Amino acid sequence: MQDLTDAYDNRAYIPGGDDYPPRWMAQAAAFRDAHDVRELPGFHAGTRRAVDVVSPEDSAQGTVIFVHGGYWRAFDKSVWTHLAAGAVQRGWRVALPGYALCPDVRIRDITRQTAEAITAVAQATDGPITLTGHSAGGHLVARMLAPGMLAPEVLARITRVAPISMLSDLRPLLQTAMNADLRLDAEEAAEESPLLQSKPATEVALWVGAEERPTFLDQTRWLSEAWRAPQHILPGRHHFDVIEPLEDAQSGLVRFLTGHAA
Repeated sequence: MQDLTDAYDNRAYIPGGDDYPPRWMAQAAAFRDAHDVRELPGFHAGTRRAVDVVSPEDSAQGTVIFVHGGYWRAFDKSVWTHLAAGAVQRGWRVALPGYALCPDVRIRDITRQTAEAITAVAQATDGPITLTGHSAGGHLVARMLAPGMLAPEVLARITRVAPISMLSDLRPLLQTAMNADLRLDAEEAAEESPLLQSKPATEVALWVGAEERPTFLDQTRWLSEAWRAPQHILPGRHHFDVIEPLEDAQSGLVRFLTGHAA
């Protein structure tokens, strides 16, 4: 069996890749210092599973939910607060859910936790909801469109979904070293693959960087073809900076999430 570990290694192929996590943390901290960021009341407050909420100054037009990545093994919601900037500038609330990490839990558990967080956000807010997520987070928001994952009244609120540099087929991860932590078997890998879900009725558009590892371009293309969803390949972007358009209220990604032409 071919070892695919290198194919899914992003950091080693990004110049200055080790510098990105501390940069994200500094940007997120600066954003929190300048904005009122609150945990969603009553939902796992003070734990990894809490949901951070950033609201605009005026009444919110809707809610963008961003789910972070890290191969289901790393990071937490506090690293990504600055990515709320673009949507908040457009008058939308942004919610950033956390989740437990592998190997303490399995990916199917993280999927369930994400659904519970989205349900809690829906219960606490009014208006439309859009979903986006990066890498493993892109996988998780796509999984929310599987039949029965969300209650019908919650799914009806979700108007658009934008996975970024996502993993649509988890079966290749069985052939990587990270599976020591993920503990995927063939059954769970298939069960957790959006590629094997039926095409959803919800509007979906996919984002990926042109300079990503080939496997992430493949993973995005596979779902684009299966779901007949448009893909936006961003020139010059790699796996770590492809999320930066979320900070820009004028970017096509933010415009899509907030109901404007991408």
